[in-house]
Amino acid sequence: MSAENQIKTTIEELLKVLATKNVIGEPIEIEDKTLIPITKIGVGFGAGGGKGEKGESGGAGGGAGVDAVAMVVIFKGVPGPEGIKVLPLAAPSPLAKSIGEIASVIMEKLRERKEAKKEEK
Repeated sequence: MSAENQIKTTIEELLKVLATKNVIGEPIEIEDKTLIPITKIGVGFGAGGGKGEKGESGGAGGGAGVDAVAMVVIFKGVPGPEGIKVLPLAAPSPLAKSIGEIASVIMEKLRERKEAKKEEK
């Protein structure tokens, strides 16, 4: 197999790993909930080739790693954002923790506005 074909084959196989279905897992139905696993994928790739007195040679290789990062929980029968929770599976970084806290404050303000508008009607 030529170096070009080895590289092409390796890239094709790595693209299969990077498919969306491998990052967003298949939904899991449990009682009154639907669970959707979320992962992150890291990929490394290398290739090389050369010619010498005795011919041509080449090689390619790659690898991937998958880490579970969160679980999306959808509560059946609970409409709107209240029916969806994202549960992190790893300890959040300080930045992620801050963003989560800010998002919680924003969601609370949006709920308050929604309730105020309902009362106005």
